[in-house]
Amino acid sequence: MATTCVYEEDDYEYDDENDEDMEYAPRAKLGKASRVVQSVKKTKPNSKNGSTKKKPSSRARSALAEKTNRIDEEEDEYDGNDGDVGGDGASGADGKTIEQTYQKLSQLEHILLRPDTYVGSIERQQQNVWILKEEEEDRSDAMDCNDCSPPSLSFEHKAIEFVPGLYKIFDEILVNACDHSVRDSSMDTLRVDFDKENGTIRVFNNGKGIPVEMHKAEGVHVPELIFGHLLTSSNYDDGEKKLTGGRNGYGSKLTNIFSSEFVIETCDGKGSQKRYRQRFSNNMKEIGKPEITKCLKRDNWTCVSFKPDLEKFGLESLAETETMLLMKKRVVDAAGCLAKRKVKVYLNDRQLPIKNFQDYVNLYIGKPGAEGALPRVYEKVNDRWEVCASVATEGQFNQVSFVNSICTLKGGTHANLVADSLAKKLLGTKTLKKHKKLKPAHVKSHIWVFVNAMIENPSFDSQTKEFLTLKASAFGSKCDLSDTFMKKFEKSGVVDNILEWANFKENKQLKKQDGSKKTRLTGIPKLDDANDAGGRNSQHCTLILTEGDSAKALAVSGLSVVGRDRYGVFPLRGKLLNVRDASTQQVMNNAEITYLKQILGLQHGKKYEDTKSLRYGHLMIMTDQDHDGSHIKGLVINFMHHFFPSLVKMPGFMVEFVTPIVKATRNNGKDVKVFYTLPEYESWKEASANEKGWKIKYYKGLGTSTAKEAKEYFADLQKNSKDFTYTCDEDGKLIEMVFSKKHVDDRKRWLNSFQPGTFLDHNCSEIPYKDFINKELILFSRADLERSIPCILDGFKPGQRKIMYCGFKRNLKSDIKVAQFAGYVSEHSAYHHGEQSLASTIVGLAQDYVGSNNVNLLFPSGQFGTRLQGGKDSASPRYIYTRLGPLARYLFREEDDRLLNYLDEDGQSIEPEWYLPVLPLVLLNGADGIGTGWSTSIPNYNPKDVAANVKRYISGMPMESMVPWYKGFEGEISRVITKGASADKGESFSVSGIINIIDEKTIEIVELPLRKWTQDYKDFLEALMKPVKKEQQPFITDYKEYHTDTSVHFVVTLPEKNLELAQKQGIYKTFKLLTTISTSNMHLFSSEGLIKRYTAPEEIIEEFCDKRLEFYQKRKDCMLQDEEEQMKRLDNKVRFILMVVNGELVISNRKKADIESDLDNLGFDRLTKGGKSKASKQNQENDEDDEASPKSSKAGAKVSYDYLLSMPLWSLSLEKVQDLQNEYDQKKEAVQKIRGTKPTDMWLDDIEQLEENLDVVAAEEKKLQEELAEQQQRAKGGKGKGKAKGKSAKAAPKKLAVGVKVAPPVIEAKAPSKRGKAAAPKKRITQVDSDSEDDFMPSLMERLASRSGAGDIDVAKVPAAKAPAKRKQMSKKESLDSPSPQQKTKTVRRVSPVKKKTAAKKKSIVLSETEESDSEFENDSEFDSDALCDDESESDSDFEM
Repeated sequence: MATTCVYEEDDYEYDDENDEDMEYAPRAKLGKASRVVQSVKKTKPNSKNGSTKKKPSSRARSALAEKTNRIDEEEDEYDGNDGDVGGDGASGADGKTIEQTYQKLSQLEHILLRPDTYVGSIERQQQNVWILKEEEEDRSDAMDCNDCSPPSLSFEHKAIEFVPGLYKIFDEILVNACDHSVRDSSMDTLRVDFDKENGTIRVFNNGKGIPVEMHKAEGVHVPELIFGHLLTSSNYDDGEKKLTGGRNGYGSKLTNIFSSEFVIETCDGKGSQKRYRQRFSNNMKEIGKPEITKCLKRDNWTCVSFKPDLEKFGLESLAETETMLLMKKRVVDAAGCLAKRKVKVYLNDRQLPIKNFQDYVNLYIGKPGAEGALPRVYEKVNDRWEVCASVATEGQFNQVSFVNSICTLKGGTHANLVADSLAKKLLGTKTLKKHKKLKPAHVKSHIWVFVNAMIENPSFDSQTKEFLTLKASAFGSKCDLSDTFMKKFEKSGVVDNILEWANFKENKQLKKQDGSKKTRLTGIPKLDDANDAGGRNSQHCTLILTEGDSAKALAVSGLSVVGRDRYGVFPLRGKLLNVRDASTQQVMNNAEITYLKQILGLQHGKKYEDTKSLRYGHLMIMTDQDHDGSHIKGLVINFMHHFFPSLVKMPGFMVEFVTPIVKATRNNGKDVKVFYTLPEYESWKEASANEKGWKIKYYKGLGTSTAKEAKEYFADLQKNSKDFTYTCDEDGKLIEMVFSKKHVDDRKRWLNSFQPGTFLDHNCSEIPYKDFINKELILFSRADLERSIPCILDGFKPGQRKIMYCGFKRNLKSDIKVAQFAGYVSEHSAYHHGEQSLASTIVGLAQDYVGSNNVNLLFPSGQFGTRLQGGKDSASPRYIYTRLGPLARYLFREEDDRLLNYLDEDGQSIEPEWYLPVLPLVLLNGADGIGTGWSTSIPNYNPKDVAANVKRYISGMPMESMVPWYKGFEGEISRVITKGASADKGESFSVSGIINIIDEKTIEIVELPLRKWTQDYKDFLEALMKPVKKEQQPFITDYKEYHTDTSVHFVVTLPEKNLELAQKQGIYKTFKLLTTISTSNMHLFSSEGLIKRYTAPEEIIEEFCDKRLEFYQKRKDCMLQDEEEQMKRLDNKVRFILMVVNGELVISNRKKADIESDLDNLGFDRLTKGGKSKASKQNQENDEDDEASPKSSKAGAKVSYDYLLSMPLWSLSLEKVQDLQNEYDQKKEAVQKIRGTKPTDMWLDDIEQLEENLDVVAAEEKKLQEELAEQQQRAKGGKGKGKAKGKSAKAAPKKLAVGVKVAPPVIEAKAPSKRGKAAAPKKRITQVDSDSEDDFMPSLMERLASRSGAGDIDVAKVPAAKAPAKRKQMSKKESLDSPSPQQKTKTVRRVSPVKKKTAAKKKSIVLSETEESDSEFENDSEFDSDALCDDESESDSDFEM
């Protein structure tokens, strides 16, 4: 008998609300059915339904029974032949008849014969799967729900034995119940019960029941049609978007077929108010009579009970394998999927404690915070997608995914969509981007995703539905993970796992280059190997690493003392690679690292306890004693610490060879002082200032030492070699801090802790690593920073300051070759680097193309580079000339030279600590640089604007906000107002070129954004001419060039539809004519010598002015002192002459000493002979090395009576006395005038002179442009000939095509920053709102039509330009807002009025568009250079720490 499934009415509460009816497709006509229909006792038909529905069912059953019985009889007769030939069938070769050989099966027979096609394998299989923990399930079965609290659920991954087919027939029923929750929102309960003893499984769900109605087409009740007839389904309408799991019409019928007993029960309270029960048996061959009774309206549920035919699965009971555990786990799956629809799921009368998908995920990876729990990131993307991502633990991709509550064990396109998206985004992160060999598949293997998706009309690879094959485009929804999700997932530890795996793979690659202990090593150039290296005494051998070949020569000279048996020498070519953050490919491609591993016999990843397995037992570093030498030592230590930390910790392995950097000798070499660092020498120099007779020799490089000195060094090897010692873990942390990109902030704090005068004492025998880092390597880092970041006072880096010092010293007014000038600078300013670098700096100071200097301090006589290639097209330094620029001495006043603090190096007076220009040069010419720990980026500003703000500061008025300005740039620079942005983070400015639309297929580009060079833009246009795919049309068809070395002019043709597309997307954005500049990263050395960040140019002006005003007071004091000294000189001369003339002083025929004695007694003053102080002589060359006399002035210049005694004889005349007296009176008046002059007045006078000369330079440049225009006219056909000499031709207006000029994206100007008042009236600043959305730009035709009232312009009649010379152009006056040299920063509204052109006498329409720039205005204010392995900079520096 079938198992009765009856639920009492009072057991559950049901929702009485009606829901939409379920739809069912008509079943396909059955063929021969191999079944016996059970005889059914007829019952009296219900009066409500009538008897017309009953009769067709009875006749159909009788006909079907007769047909089925006849077929069975034929089969029995056929089977009884036992292979004998019977009837008309022919016999085959194997004794079978044709009928026996070729058979036709019914669908039911085929399913039973070939079950693997439908439900999977019916054999036992072993597989590692997730199941419900067995002990938890045992407790669940044994407990009494009313007395005990339910135990917590958990999954375990283990190898089990199960039957896939048995699992699948259960899953089909469960998925049907889950599907009902999609169709009927009133379903809130799902119950699944397992009866081990009887082998019965029962699945119950509430909600709307199955319609208890007779199917008119098939003549059976709907429940029987659904569960008892194959190929019946409600999912055949592919035009309807369904979110259910059913698809092919098999489903629950397969469960029925593979069950010995199958019972369907349903209550259709909302519909027919009938209760339906029907029993199927014998693998669906026997169909019982439906039992139909009345039910209440509130009774709505469906229950399926079935007893699997265990014999067909090779089982005797359900508990024989762990299949039931897998089924119970599947019930928990359903709870996780249905949680978002608030469906309560019960397993064996116990409600599963799963409230959401996250609770379900916790069963796999543990609850957050629990021991052993994995990190996870969850997001409900939308109503159809729930995603949780975690870290894969076994190095391979894991997924747990569901499609419409179907468990896709093997994943599919939905899981791949999520995983591939995660992998792609992770691969694009800054941490993983540098690992070029990492592929998405590598990243994916470290991800574990949990996906609960609802997909429209899903399709699978088979009826088992383990793998989704539907394309992502047909899902009916999108799964776009948020940036917040990605940021959290990136921090979950998955990146660390990927890096660890990548490092493991990289280490395997690096092992391929391992060295080995062998006595003979060949193939390594320039290696002088020790004779005992690789032998039994190898641990006593020392490898000397030298800085270059010259240092190797010094070491080889020293080997003549210590011998070559145990000492080898290998020269390094420059600086070793910083391996701390380098890629494996970089390390493997570095020849020197490969050679070092082979020379030393290093094995990657090995932990060394001694050096017996190495070819050398010691590694000695022999470098110059300058800053770069310290850097090389640090890089070698970093290499060893990163790859072989055990050797760094080993006492005596790492050694440095020190040589003096300064030697002081006296008494023919008898007294010798040796100094190993410059700060040490400076300290001694100050302490022994009164000692005389010392001769100083500087050893800037090892090549300075002679072979004799080299032998002396090696003879006292114990004194000159210092062991590095690893005292504690702090040493290792310091090494990593200095060279790793991960420790930017720590490195900045380390640099800020620098104290001038710090040096490492080399008198000790051992040097701790921390002392080397904090006392020696920090000197390099500081020097590197000074070479990269300019000073706020003069805007110079050290190399630029040396160049200008030598230019002022030589009074460079005539041309000199750049190469020669570089040599002069190197000689007279103690420049210790390559002259090629110095020549490049000279060229940079002289460049004047758009985007370079606003005020070039050197004059470019020759080709110094153009905007065509951003200065890279400059000629060789030996072909070009330079001299001081016309404005150099107006910015750097000669009167200030005496006030500066000049440095001293190698006993030679060199450039000052800093200059003090009239205006802050760093704002006029801007600055860019990347140093250790910091970088800087300062835009250029208009000298007139800066001068105006300085005047305001002097007058005590508030400064006005300034906009960057670049000389010659015709585009627009607009302030970007970012809502909610803090003023302390700086400002952003949008920089746009100029583009004109000529007609429907032609545009004209006449200006590019700053720092976007003409050649680069040409390459960009050529890329647009190449289609992305072969079958596609290129975006532009052609372009023509009409630009010069100073101007830009492209004429581009493109299809009309592409122009329309560019307008929709934003034409400036499409053609990359928008960039940004920012003031968020303005770092400078302050007047106190500390790195400081400035958020606005007004801050720079404020600090500059405070210091500059002090020096104007000093200038006044010095000028007053000079004039008073001149007065004293003139007074002494007059008195001296009168006394000689009157006979009061006799000088003839007397000794000089006696005369000087009389002069002392008479009260005359000893003064310098020429009347010039030290300051006035500072810029004159002085090669003498005189010692200061006792009667020297404080400044060091010699004073005497020579200015009196050396006067010519005619000075005794009356006229001379009168002239001196008049000159004295003039000096007296000058002194009074100076005393009455304020320092601010002196400053304002200097600014006025500078501004006047700026106008002179601008006028000269304008004149050159006019001459060029006249030459162009002559070249075009003789125009302009015959004009009178001396009359300059009027500058021809720039010719623009008659068409549509597109303005950059703009809005109304907003209030300026908090630092000052509104901008000057001449500067109407256009501001861009970065938060505004892109506006749809109307088509060209629509926009022109909208302007018909202004002139009825017809685009078709607008002529296209045949050549630039034939186009009408706008005058320069109209293209600029004011005659001042500022950029055009006019306010452009949505649609500007039509303007009449005086030259062309035609009308031009100015259109504006609103679009967003490609760049995001972010405050990347601080990042490191690769000099010390920076972590913030996108671009890599060639100079590495």
